[in-house]
Amino acid sequence: MKLIYIANARIPSEKAHPYQIVQMCEAFSQTGATVTLLYADRHTKPEFRVTKIHDFYGVSHSFDSETVPCIDVYPWAERLPRPLGRLWTRFAALLATLTFNLVLLRRIAQTDPSDVLYSRDPLSLALIAVRWPRRARQLAFEAHTFPATTIGLWLRRWLARRIGCWVVITQHLRDRYLTLGVPSNRLLVAHDGFREARFALTATRADCRASIGWPQDAFIVGYMGRFHTLGMDKGVSDLVDAIIALAQDGGTPQVRLGLVGGPDSYISALRARFAEAGLSEEILLYAGQVPAADVPRYLRAFDICAMPFPWTEHFAYYASPMKLFEYMASGSAIVATDLPSTAEILRDGENGLLVPPSDTAALIDVLRRLHDDPSLAIWLAEAARRDVQAYSWAARARMILQFHEDLTREGQ
Repeated sequence: MKLIYIANARIPSEKAHPYQIVQMCEAFSQTGATVTLLYADRHTKPEFRVTKIHDFYGVSHSFDSETVPCIDVYPWAERLPRPLGRLWTRFAALLATLTFNLVLLRRIAQTDPSDVLYSRDPLSLALIAVRWPRRARQLAFEAHTFPATTIGLWLRRWLARRIGCWVVITQHLRDRYLTLGVPSNRLLVAHDGFREARFALTATRADCRASIGWPQDAFIVGYMGRFHTLGMDKGVSDLVDAIIALAQDGGTPQVRLGLVGGPDSYISALRARFAEAGLSEEILLYAGQVPAADVPRYLRAFDICAMPFPWTEHFAYYASPMKLFEYMASGSAIVATDLPSTAEILRDGENGLLVPPSDTAALIDVLRRLHDDPSLAIWLAEAARRDVQAYSWAARARMILQFHEDLTREGQ
């Protein structure tokens, strides 16, 4: 099988979705497909300007990658006053999308009609289906959200009658797309995953802490990733409240908050919160954004990996966060909020502990429980590490490719 992954995205970047796309390209290729990633040639920050995206994300060079030219005027928005900057950003998005897809169609015209065209971008797939209707059954759409606009709903209903394969990341998303007319036999639930090779970690927690300079005797509750997504707080503020309470009650004097991710602009306000609570700056262990290859080492350095997402429609029903699977593979215990999407993977008391969303008191109690009972933390971490083996990127790629091949064979 030859698979072309289409990504109208800035790659590399600090975002999670380009990371997931690159991981899946590697997994598809290592599962036996010949893969080419076509991604937008966009301006990016200096720290993301690299020759090979494979090296940036720490993946093998088992797939090809090509940039698709587009007109990118996003950076100009930073020079404009805020109201005008917002309008410019919308214009920039429209212009980049239009030019990306025009060039993309020329590139797709050079491909074989039997190639599988895979994307998270419904507009790109719709334009290809209009231009080459006979190729529609070779199109595969991976959905991570459900549309909130009339145009978005109409576009997906149109695709539902035409394209061959749909992949969604939660059971709830599957149910929602069934209501739009996507045939159930063409709809696959495939949660996100993790890269096995990255998490074949033999170093102990003490070794990892020594290598990054974190205190050996601390009880480190950690969070990895962006602190906000789509303008929404990811529960880090609730975690901060819990850490402050634990540090002030005297029962966990060595508690520390470990943060790996960003943005850096969040940290000054966070330090101010700790100072207002009368706590030393030492309570915060901030690594910033680290290379992908170093993430397992930091997660292993945590005693507890926290995922304190609040209750929103996005987090409750549409999120299959990669951090969850990497947490599970890290060998550290997990505390997460009890959301439907999370509960598809974590089982309370079996491979993690779940607390009600935005319930700081419950979060404090669970963290204190794990602090006081290290054997429970070890048991939960080992169970999660066993369970996550079913969620590797390689397993996900095999499932998707097999699903597509079965559909093709049956002529669905």
